[in-house]
Amino acid sequence: MLDGIAALLTDPAAWAAFVTLVVMEVVLGIDNLIFISILSNKLPPEHRQRTRRIGIALALIMRLGLLATIGWIVGLTAPVFDLGLSGEGFETAFSWRDLILIAGGLF
Repeated sequence: MLDGIAALLTDPAAWAAFVTLVVMEVVLGIDNLIFISILSNKLPPEHRQRTRRIGIALALIMRLGLLATIGWIVGLTAPVFDLGLSGEGFETAFSWRDLILIAGGLF
């Protein structure tokens, strides 16, 4: 277990993915702050602060839920079906993760 964590901590690709994720979260967080501030400015002054706190809390909960869902999808690697074709360097067994990524790519 510790060997796997040590390998992950020394992997430059893992650090690049982590930095990319942090930058994306910061940008999306700023976007949420601006959007919620603009919308809450249309409310009476006594409701603005409470609305901003609720909006930011809901945005944070939603983002954490989506990240957890992505983590769960990444783990869906068991084959669902296999086309039965074989060749050098490719396989035709598809997992739920593969199907979701294909559907997202087509979308």
